[in-house]
Amino acid sequence: MTIEVGDRIPEMTMSTMGESGPAPISVAEIFDGKKVVLFSVPGAFTPTCSASHLPSFVDQAEEIFAKGVDTIVCMSVNDVFVMNAWGKSANAESILMLADGNGEFAVALGLELDASAYGMGQRSQRFALIADDGIVTKLFIEEPGEYRVSSAEHVLSEL
Repeated sequence: MTIEVGDRIPEMTMSTMGESGPAPISVAEIFDGKKVVLFSVPGAFTPTCSASHLPSFVDQAEEIFAKGVDTIVCMSVNDVFVMNAWGKSANAESILMLADGNGEFAVALGLELDASAYGMGQRSQRFALIADDGIVTKLFIEEPGEYRVSSAEHVLSEL
């Protein structure tokens, strides 16, 4: 079942790159008591994700934070090393690069994607959400092959 507006983000632990290497981070650490924008991409270093999606949030980060957002999260079904390298290559210092290495978070949200036909296995759909204190207030799920409603520009217009 796909997560909906009004639902609580499911609790689990994922990974991010800490100062001394991979570090676990819980959903509670990310969302509790905060206003968060999370966007998810099918894969780091893939064409639309690298040319448009992540850069849109890098470029619009200041404006998003100015709207009262505490954290911007980029999530993908990739390992923490790939997410860290991708964030560095995109100058995404202000964005939390979150690794859903096994795709468990995407499944828990009901937003998994079977990209086996492209040799990518199970991934996450392209989407964005806004959450206040762990409760989804806005949800933007892209149609297959689309990149519109999950862009930073669209999310910013909804804040």
